[in-house]
Amino acid sequence: MTARVSPAIGRYLLVGLMATAVHYALLVALVEVAGAAAAPSAAFGAACGALAAYAGNRHFTFARGAAHALPRFLAVAAFGAALNGAMVWTGTQILGMHYLAAQV
Repeated sequence: MTARVSPAIGRYLLVGLMATAVHYALLVALVEVAGAAAAPSAAFGAACGALAAYAGNRHFTFARGAAHALPRFLAVAAFGAALNGAMVWTGTQILGMHYLAAQV
């Protein structure tokens, strides 16, 4: 007997990789190209990555009729982006880490 893996799991992982790429691309572009501070760049990248994950999963992975989930998702994503920015700030400003190491 073999276990059958749902195609939705593959789509979910692919969307997650894409969202992570959006997050890191914005973080690096804002810090390295625009000269922005790491903590707000990390928060902005996390927020954009979360929106990319929501859009991708809503379209490719999960049911499309769940518009009522958007306000809850936005609240959680905003909290996560703020927490991410705070963690990068702590890593860079207090612990003296490189911003990418702090982001990880």
